[in-house]
Amino acid sequence: MSTTTSHEVERSELTLRGLILGILITLVFTAANVYFGLKAGLTFATSIPAAVISMALLRRFSGSSVQENNIVQTVASSAGTLSSIIFVLPGLVMIGWWNGFPYFVTCAICALGGVLGVMYSIPLRRALVTNSDLPYPEGVACAEVLKVGASNEAAAAEANRAGLLAIVAGSLASAAFAVVVATQVFAGEVVKFFRLGDKGGASGYNFSLSFALLAVGHLVGLWVGVAILVGALIAWAGAVPYLSGLQAAGAPVADIAALATQVWSKKVRFIGAGAIGVAAIWTLLKLIKPVATGLHGAIMTARVRKSGQAASLPRTERDIPIGWVGIITALCMLPIAWLLGDFSTAAGLGSQTALLVIGGVAYVVLMSFFVAAVCGYMAGLIGSSNSPLSGVGIIVVIGAALMLAFVAKPLLPASAGPALVAFALFVTSVVFAVATIANDNLQDLKTGQLVDATPWRQQVALIVGVLAGAVVIPPILDLLNKAYGFAGAPGADAAHALAAPQAALISALAKGVIQGDLDWNLIAIGAGIGAVTIFIDAVLKQTGRAHLPPLAVGLGIYLPTSSTLMIVVGAIAGWLFDKRAERGANAAGTKQLGVLLASGLIVGESLIGVLLAAIVVFSGQGAPLALVGEGFAGAAVWIGGGAFLLLTLALYGWVSKLGAAKH
Repeated sequence: MSTTTSHEVERSELTLRGLILGILITLVFTAANVYFGLKAGLTFATSIPAAVISMALLRRFSGSSVQENNIVQTVASSAGTLSSIIFVLPGLVMIGWWNGFPYFVTCAICALGGVLGVMYSIPLRRALVTNSDLPYPEGVACAEVLKVGASNEAAAAEANRAGLLAIVAGSLASAAFAVVVATQVFAGEVVKFFRLGDKGGASGYNFSLSFALLAVGHLVGLWVGVAILVGALIAWAGAVPYLSGLQAAGAPVADIAALATQVWSKKVRFIGAGAIGVAAIWTLLKLIKPVATGLHGAIMTARVRKSGQAASLPRTERDIPIGWVGIITALCMLPIAWLLGDFSTAAGLGSQTALLVIGGVAYVVLMSFFVAAVCGYMAGLIGSSNSPLSGVGIIVVIGAALMLAFVAKPLLPASAGPALVAFALFVTSVVFAVATIANDNLQDLKTGQLVDATPWRQQVALIVGVLAGAVVIPPILDLLNKAYGFAGAPGADAAHALAAPQAALISALAKGVIQGDLDWNLIAIGAGIGAVTIFIDAVLKQTGRAHLPPLAVGLGIYLPTSSTLMIVVGAIAGWLFDKRAERGANAAGTKQLGVLLASGLIVGESLIGVLLAAIVVFSGQGAPLALVGEGFAGAAVWIGGGAFLLLTLALYGWVSKLGAAKH
């Protein structure tokens, strides 16, 4: 026993150098994720690339361990999740309530919500990690990477170098392509709108020539890609042509693109919202029993501690004590109450500030645990990258808006409607920050379980990552808002504005509920589609390996084709790559290099996007790097498309050879 204890004390885990390295990686990946999320409506998991970078760097120092590398990836993983706050906060700019992002307020929302996300997920660890058979695909994959990197064999060091090389090569390739796109020599997308049938129905497609989107498809896998394609077909081969045909029959429209886009934006996306909402509620129903078990386990652990037997708990079962969880949670609620009160007063809702603060805090307390449970379960089921953050945001904002509409609105003048919409988005942003971190924390804890880590140390590390991410998110949001703006926001240039699709949808839902003009029929149709996909998914899982994730179908309906179609291509490309890798001698290693290449592709393009935003802001020009005019657009499509295809084949071919060479 004494030998084991001594080993545990000497082992490096929660170290200063690990925290610093994790913070530096967090700052870079957060910037990349904020830009990519606003552009495509998706963020990417950063645990595996962070682990590879950590192992390659810390290997040069004495005393590094697999647990210390795990702390680095835990800190850095917050970049892939806290940055998802962009799914809500830009809504305040879109509705014209904010002109930018107040630093203190934005930072506080991210930090307080993020810390609450860690606290709320701690009681869930036993139910959803220790005593669960959930697969946690990203957590398991990250653990395997850490285990390989921990080996002292020369092969392990070589594998680390190969992994880092794949990340760097992917980053440089996607960054270089993005720069050429900015010169307009390469087109950034292939777009076509057309009529369907004789009644004037419109449809179209947009293949974004984005290596980041291609990489996301590779990471989410074939069946998620298929489900997204099903959703896109429901939207663009069914709903958009039908509804646009009805609209065009009354008054024929010459601009087909505008007609199709308007119908999708104003109507079809709400069908997607209904589908996503049902998928999230179905998840909650499946969670009731495991959540209750987890709470019971946390209470039992607290009793053991109070009885003076804390030392009898295995190190791998020691969380931040449940008493501290309660204290920290309560302390976070105080500044949240102040933020809600200050916001309501500034919005002209001062006569009902007390009601709004009490109701808002109560809603944050209760709904935060709901979202922590849902997101934690979904992260375990299909990975953090695919967790239902969008669906959670929809449910949260509808709940907040309904409460305000029934309780506060009758007590206020009619002119207070816009202020209530803004307040609903503000409350939702706090709850959503909780969701983003709970989505990530359990995935990290699964990785920790597999590499013999200490839960409380990981939880502390994630809090550090949350605070680092909270510091950098506001200025990046402000920079991107000034450079591009957000689609639908007052004064935004539609040609260059970032889509921010989730923020647009969530703000539209808040406005529709509070103003009473939301078309619930569209939500109901989407709910019906969600129910059907849940049934089909259950049948497919019983009959074979195929499945149809309901959340992904909903995403396919309400995300623009500029985001979804290239993800579908990436999912197929990744599947073909993995199939080819399985025929080789180093299947697992080659597949892992494919994942790291994909991560690099996302990081490179996203960082260039942030850099280009800075150039746009400081130059005052919309396309400061343009080398050709609009007359070159036709040729740019063919040149850019050809270059994209050739570079994709070259990268996959190179990674395949790199994996085979490491056998």
